[in-house]
Amino acid sequence: MTSIDPTPPAPSPALPVPPAHVARPHSPAEDFYAIAIGCAFIAMGLMLLKQAKLVTGGMAGIALLLSYLIHLSPATLFLLINIPFFLFAGRAMGMAFGLKTLFANIAIMGVGLAMPYAMEIARISPFFAALFGGSIIGFGILAIARHGAGVGGVGVVALILQKSRGWNAGRTQMACDVLILLASLPILNAERFGLSVLSAAAINAVLFVNHRPGRYIGH
Repeated sequence: MTSIDPTPPAPSPALPVPPAHVARPHSPAEDFYAIAIGCAFIAMGLMLLKQAKLVTGGMAGIALLLSYLIHLSPATLFLLINIPFFLFAGRAMGMAFGLKTLFANIAIMGVGLAMPYAMEIARISPFFAALFGGSIIGFGILAIARHGAGVGGVGVVALILQKSRGWNAGRTQMACDVLILLASLPILNAERFGLSVLSAAAINAVLFVNHRPGRYIGH
C-alpha cells in the first residue's frame, strides 16, 4: 500500500514572492503640479483671512499679522520672512527640498499678488473665512509636504522634527501656533482672536489627520 504524505509541497524557491505594494516616487511633473496647486490653496486662504481681518498659525499667521502693521501683502511677507529658512531647509533636508521650498514660496507670492486681479471678495463671513481659509491652507501645506517641499519657517521645522524624531507635524505646528496667536492679542478684538484660533485649528486638523509617518506611500 502506498502511503500519502499529508504535508503540502514547499513552494519553489525559483518563484519570487511579489511584494505587497511597491511605492512609486513622484515624477517631476507630478511634483510641479501638486506644489502649484498647494501654493494656490495657500494664497487663496491668505486672501480670505486677510479680507476677514484674521490671523492664523504658522508663517501664514506671521505674514498676516505683519500685513496689518506694514503696507505689504501677506503673500509678499510670506516670502520675505521665509528667506532665512531656505538655507536651513536645504542643509537639514537636502538641496532638492530647499530648492522646492524656495520655488513654493516664490509661487505663493506670485499667485497671491495676481489673485486680487482675478477675483474680488465683496463680502465674507469671518467664521467661513476662518474655517474654510484655514482648511485650504492646511491642504496646501499638505500637498506641498507630500511632494518633498515645505512652506518654510514653522512648517520646515515641523517636517524636520517629524523626519528625524517621528514627531507629528500637526502637533509641533500647533505648539508654535499658540505663540503666534498670543502675539496677535494686542491688535485683535476678542471675536477676531477666537476666529483666528479656529483658523489655526483648521490648518492643524488637516495636518494631524492626513500627514502622519507611514500613512502616505507616495514620495
